[in-house]
Amino acid sequence: MVDKQILEIGSERISRGQKRTIVIKLPNLYDCTPVNMPVHVIRGKKEGPVLLVTGVIHGDELNGMEIIRKLLSRPLSNLSGTIIAVPVVNVYGYLFQSRYLVDRRDLNRSFPGSEKGSLASRLAHIVDTQLLAQADYLIDLHSGSQHRSNLPQIRVNGDTQEERDLAMIFNAPVVLQAKERDNSLRSMAFSRKIPCLLYEAGEALRIDAPSIRVGLRGILNVMEALKMLSPKKPRDLLEKSRSSFTCSSYWIRASRSGVFRPKKALGQRVRRKESLFDIGSPFSSDSDTIKAPMEGIIIGINKHPLVHEGAALFNVACFEELKDVEEEIRSYQEGHQGSEYIELKANLEIY
Repeated sequence: MVDKQILEIGSERISRGQKRTIVIKLPNLYDCTPVNMPVHVIRGKKEGPVLLVTGVIHGDELNGMEIIRKLLSRPLSNLSGTIIAVPVVNVYGYLFQSRYLVDRRDLNRSFPGSEKGSLASRLAHIVDTQLLAQADYLIDLHSGSQHRSNLPQIRVNGDTQEERDLAMIFNAPVVLQAKERDNSLRSMAFSRKIPCLLYEAGEALRIDAPSIRVGLRGILNVMEALKMLSPKKPRDLLEKSRSSFTCSSYWIRASRSGVFRPKKALGQRVRRKESLFDIGSPFSSDSDTIKAPMEGIIIGINKHPLVHEGAALFNVACFEELKDVEEEIRSYQEGHQGSEYIELKANLEIY
C-alpha cells in the first residue's frame, strides 16, 4: 500500500481530509445527450488503504447502487484512508435497464479495454486506468441476471490468505471460492494483485432490502478489518464470522423446454435424489420431475417459469458440514422476514 498525499482522478486532485464528487465524462448518446459517471471520493485525514467500491457494472443490477448510497450517507468523519465509490459504472445499461451497453457488449467481459476500442472497451479502459489503478482493495457489487436470484454470497479467487479472511469477515451467508472470469474487473484486480471481493445478491431490476443490509454491513466489516474505521469496542471479526465457505457448486439445468415449477426455495437444503422441480408442457399434464444428483444448498435460482432445454435453473453449493450450514442460513433467513426467501417459499404453495 502506497499512501498518497494527493489522489488524482482525471484532472481532479483530492487531498487528505477532502470529500469530492468527480464527474467523469463518457461518450455521448447518438442524439448528443451527454453521459457522465459520478465518482464519490472520501479521503480521511489519517493515512490508510484506498478501497474502491463499484456498483451496476451490469446496468440492470441495482442492489449495488443502493448499497453505495447507504454507505455514502453514513458518518465517516473518522475515516483512515480513502473510499472511491461508484454507484453506477455502466451508465448506458442503467439508462436503458439493460445488462449490456448500448453496443450490446458486456462491460464485465471487456477489460482492460482500450481508449480507441468499442464503447465497452473505452469505458473499461476508464475504469481500469482512472479508478482501479488507484485502489489497494476492491469490492464489486452484483445481482443475479436473466431472471435469476442469488442468495447473498461472496465470490473470491482466494489465492491469498488476506483475501480469504476478508471474504469471511464480510460475513455474507456463503463464501464461494471461484476463479475470476476472463476480461472481468475482478480479473484486472487479480492481475494488479489487488484483493477483490465480488458480492452477489438478489436479482436484476429489483431493490432487495435484505441483500442491501448484508452488503452494507459487509463493506463496513471489511473497512473495520482494514483499520479504515475504528469500532467502539474492538472485536475479532474473523472469529465472529458466520459465513460458510465452499469451493464447489454446480448448476442443475432444464432437461426439456416447457413450464418450470420449483419445489424448493432459495437457501434451502437439497438431498440426493430429492425432487427439485417439474418441467411440463403448457398444453397438457405431461411433465418431468428433476431430482438432485447430490446434496447441497440452493444459492441461486431461476425465477422465470418459461424455460428452454439447457436453461440454468438451480445453482447448488456443496459443503462438508451441511447440517451446520443449513442452520446458519435458516437463521439468516429468519432474521430477514419479508425477504425474497419468504416470498419464494410462499410461492411454492401453489404447486
